Amino acid sequence: MDRRAVLRNGAGTALGALALTTVLDGGTPAEAADRYRSLSEHKGGHKSGRRSGFKMGDPVKTREEYPWPKDLTREERRNLETFDVADFDVYSHQDWDRFAESHDQDVRVHWPDGHYTDGLDIHVEDMKAQFLWAPDIKIEVHPIRIAKGNFTAVTGVWEGTFTGPMPDGKGGFFKPTGKRFALHMVTIGVLNKRGVMEEEFLFFDQLTMQRQVGLA
Repeated sequence: MDRRAVLRNGAGTALGALALTTVLDGGTPAEAADRYRSLSEHKGGHKSGRRSGFKMGDPVKTREEYPWPKDLTREERRNLETFDVADFDVYSHQDWDRFAESHDQDVRVHWPDGHYTDGLDIHVEDMKAQFLWAPDIKIEVHPIRIAKGNFTAVTGVWEGTFTGPMPDGKGGFFKPTGKRFALHMVTIGVLNKRGVMEEEFLFFDQLTMQRQVGLA
């Protein structure tokens, strides 16, 4: 099959043909979409009309996401899809019973200040505590996704509104200011053979968040 000719004859035909050949080769429709996107980008740059050399603005404001990496293995695509669901659906909607879909029961989670916790139950409680002072927290954008083997590195836009009392770490609380925050964060995950995180590294700028909500 001349795949370049297929592309010239229309996007729908091209995607359908590649889907058929990919599935017949033992692949999945998702892998077919990856192959089609790779061919399209080779001809004309990134998706959404982006040309080669495109530079992203501030994703906090633009909500932009780079296209998924090319030539992902099934494991790598699965791992990135798992993390999308974990942030967009599970975390943002506080569906805590589903955290085991993406995290091992013995997961070790490293926080920006250097401390870490062991165990899914503790991690879930830490997540719940964030929603006490910002009940509308959400992550809806992953500007950059990277996967290599059982490692993933994903950037996100973490946002919410400081409307509840925030623990000050000294037994007291900061009074809510009603101000919003929206900042970049990065999660690096190490996944096991079952496709769930056994170790997670979280990075975000605590000072920027405090400035945005009026605490610094």
